Amino acid sequence: MTVDPRAALDRFVAALEAHYSAVVSRQGEDDPAVNDAYDVLADAFEVYDDALGTVHGEATPFYLAEEDEDDDDFDEDVEDGDDESDDAEGGWTGNDEYDEVETAR
Repeated sequence: MTVDPRAALDRFVAALEAHYSAVVSRQGEDDPAVNDAYDVLADAFEVYDDALGTVHGEATPFYLAEEDEDDDDFDEDVEDGDDESDDAEGGWTGNDEYDEVETAR
């Protein structure tokens, strides 16, 4: 069954607003409301993107990255202040894996 892209967009926008509200009213660093809103937002985006592609043959310029253990390692390095992309003087070199943004097209 194909989802109406307009209905999927409405759900996606509502999920964005709910995520923002959860972030603004966060109750601590690991607030389950923020995590839940994140999951709902990711799901709403995927439904919208799929509906847009199925009905109109079009895609958004975004993608959801798959979570893996390497992401957790990066987060820990940042929290520890260990960023391998810094040069000897502690400044950003501009050469790291996050310089280019991939699009869905």
